[in-house]
Amino acid sequence: MEADAPVIGTPGIVIRPSSDADVAAMIAIYEHHIRRGVGDTGDFEEERLLPDDLKRRRKTMRKKRLPHLVADRNGEVAGYAYAVPFRKRPAYRYTLKHSIYVHPDHLHAGIGRRLLPALIEACAAGGYRQMIGYIDAKNEASLRLHEACGFERVGRLPAVGYKFGRWSDSVMVQCPLGSGSETQPATWSRPVEELVAGHDWGQE
Repeated sequence: MEADAPVIGTPGIVIRPSSDADVAAMIAIYEHHIRRGVGDTGDFEEERLLPDDLKRRRKTMRKKRLPHLVADRNGEVAGYAYAVPFRKRPAYRYTLKHSIYVHPDHLHAGIGRRLLPALIEACAAGGYRQMIGYIDAKNEASLRLHEACGFERVGRLPAVGYKFGRWSDSVMVQCPLGSGSETQPATWSRPVEELVAGHDWGQE
């Protein structure tokens, strides 16, 4: 996939907060990527993601004012993206780790190019300052997408994953949010629903 090429003509794509009604579609997308073994974030989870688990995760994210977004393409969930705390210790509270998944039937349609900037903007509007991602080193399309959206490759972890008979390297990427490290952080005061609803992210 030429992820770093300009996306032209992506009608019918709407980026919106996910809902419980999207859970089944999101799980189907996730399981496809797990079976392939090369996900946008280098996931190697082996246990199935159950609907109640995903609903519980979404509820936790809402409490923390973290975005959990879907790309709705003509009424179908074509992909989803979310961010979670990078680490639990308070010193890292302004840094997030993200994941993004695109439905295999909607590749080459600009879904990632719509989801990732929307996720970045929502996290920046929420007061967060850095976003981290871990990407399978063989997933060049995802690496190009992230670089096009402002991420830099900041590290490589050789042979940290093993699945499907192979060792996998993970590439660590990082993107500053808002003013990044240039200013002192301020507390956030708006819920994520307002942050997402307050921007036009592709309603066409």
